[in-house]
Amino acid sequence: MKKGELIRKIRRREVKIAVIGLGHVGLPTAAIFANAGFRVIGADVNQNIVTAVSKGKVPHVELGLGTLLKNSIKMGKLKTTTDSTWAVKESDVVIVCVQTPLTEDKKPNLAYLEDACDAVARGLSSGKLVTIESTVPPRTTKEVIAPLLEKKSGLRCGTDFWLAYCPERIAPGKAIQEFVENPRIVGGYNEKSAEIAAELFRTVVKGGVLVTDCINAEVAKLAENTFRDVNIAFANELALICEHLGADVAEVIKLANTHPRVNVHRPGCGVGGPCLPKDPYLLLHGIKTMGFRSKVIEPSRELNDFMPEHTVELVVKALKEAGKNVEKSKIAVLGVTYKEDVNDTTNSPAEGIIEKLRSLGTEVFVYDPYCGESFGGKKATNILEAIKGAECMVICTGHKILKELKIEKLKKFMSKNPAIIDGGQIINPVEAERKGFKYYGIGHL
Repeated sequence: MKKGELIRKIRRREVKIAVIGLGHVGLPTAAIFANAGFRVIGADVNQNIVTAVSKGKVPHVELGLGTLLKNSIKMGKLKTTTDSTWAVKESDVVIVCVQTPLTEDKKPNLAYLEDACDAVARGLSSGKLVTIESTVPPRTTKEVIAPLLEKKSGLRCGTDFWLAYCPERIAPGKAIQEFVENPRIVGGYNEKSAEIAAELFRTVVKGGVLVTDCINAEVAKLAENTFRDVNIAFANELALICEHLGADVAEVIKLANTHPRVNVHRPGCGVGGPCLPKDPYLLLHGIKTMGFRSKVIEPSRELNDFMPEHTVELVVKALKEAGKNVEKSKIAVLGVTYKEDVNDTTNSPAEGIIEKLRSLGTEVFVYDPYCGESFGGKKATNILEAIKGAECMVICTGHKILKELKIEKLKKFMSKNPAIIDGGQIINPVEAERKGFKYYGIGHL
């Protein structure tokens, strides 16, 4: 198929699309294109995920996705399989959405992406478009993906088939809205690849399509999340400064952000999720061999990684000031997902907090309304079970339901002179002290 013909078929919604990977990015991608009128084959190596999706079940919490998924299946626009190569053979367009985690030594693990591309290459034929949504280190599209696809398929990238890097720009919990409304970056392997990929995303994206080359798209994607990580690190350091000075970081940030050119993020007990703890390392990957040493990004990442430890320091401080034995104390940890109102615990700061508290000999009870993960603590079925008899309540995640807590009622079930360690900054310090708690917040002592 020639470029012009593929573009015409895209505009008429006549192309079939294979989405490889049905996780937090791939499943919304598949459902959105299917609801836009495209025939979509969703592929994943996990049989349980494929089975659930085929029945219209969403494996994770995502606003609006369930409705889109059921509509797609009802209309006969979305099918699922564990055979990625077959899905590619049956399709004109391929969208790869697999994870790219870090290794234990903070280096990119591209094994999942390489496996997916290997499956794609075995099903690839002339005239098809391959797009990559997975977050990757700079130069991956041209130096890793393109050669792999060419070698396995025997086709020439940019001539026989087209390749583009089109990074996702969505947040869990808002994936559907942000997929459609946010501008989409399209980085082409060459000009023709970019032109075709841009046409594809214009069919579903209302926020506009920004066309560039693949290296700029790769760096831009990483720059977005790295900026946020650095900004949070600044907020966390500002919080530590405020603790030493006796200032309230929440008030300081509120005042500072009234300046039209200032937007300080919110501090907390750490940074989690699939993106922010990872993307700065992807951005810096390989750059050290060029004689470059990070003076901002890497130290910021280290500071954010320190915040769970600092949260535990506040717990110890609170217990000692109350004259209580740390080793025998009961601690209630509320909220263990990496962000509010989702069920994802990927890289959650709560994991390190709970592990450290347990290593100190405390009895840790854990409750989260969105998931059953306890990270080795004792899983509570409700808030009352978690806080009953507890010397200290540690709030790690600012779920809406936790913001609505009536702390004066909770105090009745806790031990004498209880403390709140507010890592989510959801409790009013003045109210907490008035209700008889000793309040310790990130940036407020």
